[in-house]
Amino acid sequence: MIELYLIGICILIVAIIANVITQKLGITSWYDLIESFQIYGKNTFSKLDLLDYFWLLIGYPMVLGIAYLLGKFLYEFIF
Repeated sequence: MIELYLIGICILIVAIIANVITQKLGITSWYDLIESFQIYGKNTFSKLDLLDYFWLLIGYPMVLGIAYLLGKFLYEFIF
C-alpha cells in the first residue's frame, strides 16, 4: 500500500511540474484541451499544432510513465 501511495505522489508531482512547464512553453495541456472543447467544440482539433498533438498523445503519457518508474525506484531504494 505504501508503494502505491509513493508512486502516486511521484506521478502527481511530475504531472504538476509538466503542466507548469507546458503552460510556460505555450503547449496545450489536457486541461487546456478540455477548456477548448467547451469554447470551440469539435473545432478544437483544428486549433492544435503538431507539437500539441505530440505532447498530448506521446510526450505526456511518457512523462507520467517515467514518473511511475521514479516512484517505483524510490520505493525500492527506501524499503
